[in-house]
Amino acid sequence: MHKKTLKHVLKPIVTVALTLALTSCLDKAKKTEQTTTSEKGTAEATTYPSDVIPFMDEWKILLGDGTKSDELVDYEKKDFFYVKNDGTTNWVAYKTPNSGITSRTSSNTRTELGQKEHWIPETGGKLTGTLKVQHVSTSGDARVAASYSVVVGQIHSDEGHENEPIKIFYKKFPGHTKGSVFWNYEINTAGDNSKRWDYSSAIWGHDMSVVGPSAAEYPEEPKDGIALGEEFSYEINVYKGIMYLTFESDGHETVKFTKNLLKSDFVKSSDIPQQIRTLYADIGRDGTERENAYAGEINYFKQGAYNQTNGKNPEDNIVWYTGSETYGGDIEKQYANGCYAEVWFKNATVGAGTPPETE
Repeated sequence: MHKKTLKHVLKPIVTVALTLALTSCLDKAKKTEQTTTSEKGTAEATTYPSDVIPFMDEWKILLGDGTKSDELVDYEKKDFFYVKNDGTTNWVAYKTPNSGITSRTSSNTRTELGQKEHWIPETGGKLTGTLKVQHVSTSGDARVAASYSVVVGQIHSDEGHENEPIKIFYKKFPGHTKGSVFWNYEINTAGDNSKRWDYSSAIWGHDMSVVGPSAAEYPEEPKDGIALGEEFSYEINVYKGIMYLTFESDGHETVKFTKNLLKSDFVKSSDIPQQIRTLYADIGRDGTERENAYAGEINYFKQGAYNQTNGKNPEDNIVWYTGSETYGGDIEKQYANGCYAEVWFKNATVGAGTPPETE
């Protein structure tokens, strides 16, 4: 009787214990699964360019494959416009091949922001950027001024000839450790725009006019140049028609320029600099600029990677047609073989022009 009673007492106790143990195991498994899912979700959560530089609602974009978007908040496109981390910092990456689909006014591809707001020099505007160029095309003709270069910021006109008061370039010849940063002013041509040209000013390294003696020979490497992956910053500040430029990089001299956008320096043929007469001689570009330059003309900023290399024949234009490899426009092959430009920005701002700092 005692054994029977004990058996009946123990049986439900064991059953309850087993049930509790099983429930506990299942709960632990469920919690582990939820934690794993949560951790996985965090690891795979997308960080968008607009999370890194929060001014993306001010812009639209054209990518190197021809994709366009006017809504850039929480927007990315793999291999063109996305976020990269260098181990410590998130950067917005702009990448574009030597050949793809580009705008109606250019032979060159771009993954580049275009400012939605437009302005005239008299009202002005300001654009800043802190960046590092990660790659420029390794194919091209060394005699061509535009070879191995990318534009990382510019002002573009939206009327008239649609010329550019400023383009900021980075250029590095193959085999060199250091490249050059320079900026170009394109004249707002009086009359026929086929005679237009860019005057180039060196910031660190050479200006655009320094080219190789032959297609495969390079000039001397700049001693004060900027390497791939080396940070630098720029500020384009247009205030009451005057463009104030500031360029900074650790370990390099800060460089500043001032350019009047309301009054031309190149009205007469005698005003054309020797740099232009030499560089553009073979293509006959010797125009002059309208007296009031870009006064009253609608402009807007652009920023990103505007690849200056293309597959066009240098014999047809020794300044701008770089003869770069394009693999028939196959973007994947271009990326695999160094035929692209890639630029990373970690900071940037856009807004109204401000009074220049007085020294």
